Amino acid sequence: MSGHSKWHNIQATKGKMDAARSKIFTKIGREIAVAVKAGGPDPSSNAKLRDVISKAKQNNMPNDNIERSIKKASGELGAVNYEAIVYEGYGAGGSAVIVECLTDNKNRTAGDVRHAFDKHGGSLGSNGCVSYLFQRKGIIIVPREEGLDSDALMMDALEAGAKDVVEEDDEIEITTEPNEVSAVKQALENAGYNVVMAESQLVPDMYVDLDATKLASFQKMLDVLNDLDDVQEVYHNVNLPDEE
Repeated sequence: MSGHSKWHNIQATKGKMDAARSKIFTKIGREIAVAVKAGGPDPSSNAKLRDVISKAKQNNMPNDNIERSIKKASGELGAVNYEAIVYEGYGAGGSAVIVECLTDNKNRTAGDVRHAFDKHGGSLGSNGCVSYLFQRKGIIIVPREEGLDSDALMMDALEAGAKDVVEEDDEIEITTEPNEVSAVKQALENAGYNVVMAESQLVPDMYVDLDATKLASFQKMLDVLNDLDDVQEVYHNVNLPDEE
């Protein structure tokens, strides 16, 4: 599948969530909390926190919200401890689904995620049941803007350590090793490119097509999962229609 399919499936997954800005901020706030707990509140010495702050700014999260999340995580405003949990399972038509969560209540999260699967034709599975179908990659998106020299971008990206560059009509997708995404992003920004997204993602090795009925059930399940505060990311291997 092309880079278009990889990126637009990710975008379609998040389509409804993007309409609820406060939910995005809640999810990013939890990522900040985990990053601060792991490496401290100073982004200059905490690469993970630096990446999350970059993600927050890409999603237009106000600086006040970012600073408040850091202070809360460092104990200045009463910290809450979040635990990372990953669920794997099957959606409609036997599709593969991975749900990454950050929670302060495992029982609540497990019940909510299981309910979303069960209600919409899916089922939770054991750890490892579908993860072998995915690879973690760094994904960087640069929009195709007026004056962009795509050949120069490709050369600059590869020189910075990128593994692959795929051109689409409205954007260019750059693939890196997961631990190289920040360095490649920084190099491209230093070279003057407009990076609109740079994240580590789970990308399926191949995609599956569902009939209209199963696809409708699958999309409802994605909406329910993405609406849960405890859910950070939902990855899957279903071809979703592009959303305008």
